[in-house]
Amino acid sequence: MSDNHPSSPATETSESTQSTRSPRLREKGRLMSGSEIERTLVRLAHEIVERNHGCDNLGLVGIKRRGVPLAQRIGALIEKIEKQPVDTGMLDISFYRDDLSTRDIRPVVEKTDIGFDVTGRDIILMDDVLYTGRTIRAAMDALFDHGRPKSVQLLVLIDRGHRELPIEARFIGRTVPTSRREIIEVKLREIDDDEQVTLVELLD
Repeated sequence: MSDNHPSSPATETSESTQSTRSPRLREKGRLMSGSEIERTLVRLAHEIVERNHGCDNLGLVGIKRRGVPLAQRIGALIEKIEKQPVDTGMLDISFYRDDLSTRDIRPVVEKTDIGFDVTGRDIILMDDVLYTGRTIRAAMDALFDHGRPKSVQLLVLIDRGHRELPIEARFIGRTVPTSRREIIEVKLREIDDDEQVTLVELLD
């Protein structure tokens, strides 16, 4: 779960547990089709293998929700390239308001499902959209609760900017400059029965 959605007192987003009404959104355009997403994942899989000199030491961890199918797909692509399987795991990050009278929203790790030892491994942490960086910070803290990886490399399908923490992705599908009133909507077939990336604008 990325921290992709701008927060608003009257807006229900992935970062909020309470709302009074649904936001009004206007679609501004499609950024990636299903075939473009698939080609991008193939490229990213090859980049991971090249930069890590194979996959012997790799572990893939997806951030729920859409980071998980990304990790599964890229794991399958790497296995096809290298002829050997890659360990994959999952982190579930939820968002809560520290104070409902403010817009301060904190990510909290709800669940981990990492069935391998991360110590000494090169971990590829995956999410659909990189925004403020707070989700990634929470995920990295959770990873280090499980052990001491040799490295943690971030992969995102979309980097939309507006970082609040000094976190950058090593593997990026596409960089899309956005305003804070815009939202990147990623749909993947495993979750949404559809596959595309669109840019929408929050109207109120």
